[in-house]
Amino acid sequence: MSDARPLAPRAAPPSPPPRAGEVARRDGGGVTDAATFAEATGASPAQLADLERFRALLADWNGKMNLVGPSALEAFWGRHAFDSAQLLLQAPDAAVWADLGAGAGFPGLVLAILLKGRDGARVELVESMGKRCRFLQAVIDALDLPAQVHNARAESLSLKVDIVTARACAPLPRLLEFAWPYLRKGATGLFLKGQDVEAELAEATISWDFEAELLPSLSDPSGRIVRVTRLRRAS
Repeated sequence: MSDARPLAPRAAPPSPPPRAGEVARRDGGGVTDAATFAEATGASPAQLADLERFRALLADWNGKMNLVGPSALEAFWGRHAFDSAQLLLQAPDAAVWADLGAGAGFPGLVLAILLKGRDGARVELVESMGKRCRFLQAVIDALDLPAQVHNARAESLSLKVDIVTARACAPLPRLLEFAWPYLRKGATGLFLKGQDVEAELAEATISWDFEAELLPSLSDPSGRIVRVTRLRRAS
């Protein structure tokens, strides 16, 4: 029998003063622009400038290859940038991250921008579609980010990282298959999920034994962050 245990969201302890690459405040309600993003995260002017350049590059490339829908550009700061940035609250000391199915760079490029300048920081962006990889590399080059693009399927790699994450990549049972090579090397999973997460967790227990904790999303009242540890295949 599986002992996956999704738990109720926990009350968070008080936040320490912000440092480079660390979200400062836990109340992200009302993030609608660069100013409110900075207030919610403690982002520096240099980080905001990089995020603005990322947004401009996304808009430019989106006209050529349809990376995201129009709503993603309209809701960039709250629904996408802050949704990504909140992961740093859950692993403030993690230096090396892997973003599976990196797509248009959420959360991977946002994390790389906020981690830029931290010793040892690196984000591994794993994406199987070549055109998306070209976009990701263009942003990395333009902003001089501590990130590397891997044009590969997630499960074909076995990278040693502190945190493996994903957003809108796959239902949890498949996502755990993608993340298995990273988790078995000691990574912790932090996966951004929506309102169907309970059903996904239940389905995942058919194939996997794992510890899972549900944490509240600060950007979406119906969303959750799933923290996954101790993953193994069900017998």
